[in-house]
Amino acid sequence: MKTIAIVAGESSGDLLGSHLIKSLKSIRPDLSFIGIAGPKMIIEGAVSFFSMEELSVRGYFEALRKLFRLLKLRKNLLNQILDAKPDLFIGIDAPDFNFWIERQLKKKGVPVIHYVSPSIWAWRKNRLRKIKKSIDHMLTIFPFEKNIYLKANIQASFVGHPLAEMIPLHPNRKKAQDKLKIIKATKVIALLPGSRQGEVRWHAQLLIDSAIEISKRVRDIKFLVPLPTRETYEIFSRTLFRNTHAELDIQLLIGHASDAINAADLVIVASGTATLETALYKKPMIVIYKMSSISWQILKRMRYLPYISLPNILLNKFLVPELLQDDATPENITDKTIEILKDVAYRKNLLIQFTKIHHQLKQNTSNRLNRVILKFIK
Repeated sequence: MKTIAIVAGESSGDLLGSHLIKSLKSIRPDLSFIGIAGPKMIIEGAVSFFSMEELSVRGYFEALRKLFRLLKLRKNLLNQILDAKPDLFIGIDAPDFNFWIERQLKKKGVPVIHYVSPSIWAWRKNRLRKIKKSIDHMLTIFPFEKNIYLKANIQASFVGHPLAEMIPLHPNRKKAQDKLKIIKATKVIALLPGSRQGEVRWHAQLLIDSAIEISKRVRDIKFLVPLPTRETYEIFSRTLFRNTHAELDIQLLIGHASDAINAADLVIVASGTATLETALYKKPMIVIYKMSSISWQILKRMRYLPYISLPNILLNKFLVPELLQDDATPENITDKTIEILKDVAYRKNLLIQFTKIHHQLKQNTSNRLNRVILKFIK
């Protein structure tokens, strides 16, 4: 039996990790996985020493408040991994947490792979020296990232994104609407407040107020709100209860984010992996994000790209509207919603551009992962 230690920090990492574990086990059923895993990874057989929710921190100010607990958890995790004597470590995203662990393990002679490049092309390019000391191989999900690492003498492979394999090039919208029993609404808008509890707390009121404003200007409209966990469902539900609005047709779901996106005419989505999923479903979107003022000021100073959403980054242009921090208001979101719903030419162009992204990321990810990772397992 060979042991792979693996750490994922949030729901997007859980998706990547579960796909990775399933791919590897299809060829090497003797592999076992330990570390920090989400529910999807646990279903595939991973053993989680701590709850993945412990690592779900948004913003710099919020991270500082949890710093002592995170440092203690990280040290305990490292000790448990070392006791298990793993044959390989794979850190999935969560760079601020994972790179330290990876550096310690590499010093001890454990091979290290990191899956999902941090946004070194957007900020913090000085990270490359630290990354080189921490890992043996970088697995990138976007094609342009590989050369950045190779130029820095860091081994890297572009593996694509499993979502591009899972989502059909031509999604069946009617099937999703039937599954969610949508029969009356002429327009459907999906509201995705984020996967972390902190994101839902920041975005719930904004999205509810926006839905109320949009429903005043668009007839026969239905809103879908998929929440990833029961905890995030309760947070959004409590906020909605305080804002009861008789005419608002809004349906909360636990899970079913893919179905909600596929069923929608437009998606209002917190910046993150969900924006990529929305693009792969070829849906118009408005990207939002809010955080504490301190975190926002730090983020603004570190950025040099003018956009933050994955579709805009991949296309290297402002195709998808981004309403961030003070610009994220119900009025702005409503105006942009009406504009997109009326603009047929814009929506046709989105379809073309998002199809390009889909082809770009559809790379038989399972095979590419297996080919690289199994070289490290003797």
